[in-house]
Amino acid sequence: MRIAIDAMGGGDHAPKEIVLGAVKAVKQFDNLQITLVGDESKIKQSTENHPSITIIHTEDKITSEDVPVKAVRRKKKASLVLMANEVKAGKADACISAGNTGALMSAGLFIVGRIKGIDRPALSPTLPTVDGKGFLLLDVGANVDAKPQHLQQYGLMGSIYMKSVRKVENPRVGLLNVGTESGKGNDLTKKAFDLLQQLPINFVGNVEARDLLNGVAEVVVTDGFSGNIALKTIEGTALTLFSMLKEKFMSNTKTKIAAMLAKTELKGLKNQLDYSEYGGAALFGLSAPVIKAHGSSNAQAIFSAIKQSMSIVDENVVETIESEVQQLQTSTEEE
Repeated sequence: MRIAIDAMGGGDHAPKEIVLGAVKAVKQFDNLQITLVGDESKIKQSTENHPSITIIHTEDKITSEDVPVKAVRRKKKASLVLMANEVKAGKADACISAGNTGALMSAGLFIVGRIKGIDRPALSPTLPTVDGKGFLLLDVGANVDAKPQHLQQYGLMGSIYMKSVRKVENPRVGLLNVGTESGKGNDLTKKAFDLLQQLPINFVGNVEARDLLNGVAEVVVTDGFSGNIALKTIEGTALTLFSMLKEKFMSNTKTKIAAMLAKTELKGLKNQLDYSEYGGAALFGLSAPVIKAHGSSNAQAIFSAIKQSMSIVDENVVETIESEVQQLQTSTEEE
């Protein structure tokens, strides 16, 4: 198993936390080879000279201020671009970056390439649910202007991932909408509803945003505009909730004692609401696994993203999606 990682992507934690996550992974998995792309002098400070880690040196990187498409085309020696080239050249089975999301999507499209039959890839994180199992949300920003057939493809890809990697036997696929009735929504959701019904998946119909964290479905399909708003709302609500709890617990001596007694439980709740614990956001629809890790990823989050990448490769998710899409196209042509 070979994974290329953009060591310079992300915020203040790069490259140290990214390297530490990689070191933890190669220590745990004997069959894993990791290529770290970035400033060699900085990377070597944390690699422990592990034999399963190689380094491609570059001091060039794509920042959050760069225009994604232009940066990928012009910064040929940027760590993110060189990482994607490792996959294109067949030297890596998957790649991971915590850097510029738009640039990673551009590199995925222009360098790694799409699966034949998939119109547009979907950026898809696994978000928390109260039962701790989580649900997959497609799309959260790769395509803000989606078409009905894109949402149909998201439903198929999400179902395959949950069955193959998360081992959910018959994952429920829901369409994010303003109501649960079949006739609800705008033109996009109404047409997508009809197309999703035609798939060989467990489509449960429309689902509302208020029910997402209760586990109403294992896969939730939407356009990138609505999906990104839902993602940021969930993330922001979790951060605000813990900020409010901290303020209340620190208000007087009695509540401080209560906080100390409940410290373990509060930490567990925080981890349960942290979607980085599930790995990164996969770009489904590309010809190899491309994972977007959170911009503030620590070593554990990078480790989780590496495990996620390995599972996608081991379970042949890309090949299964390609096969299912071809079958869908064949059946559609015959009709």
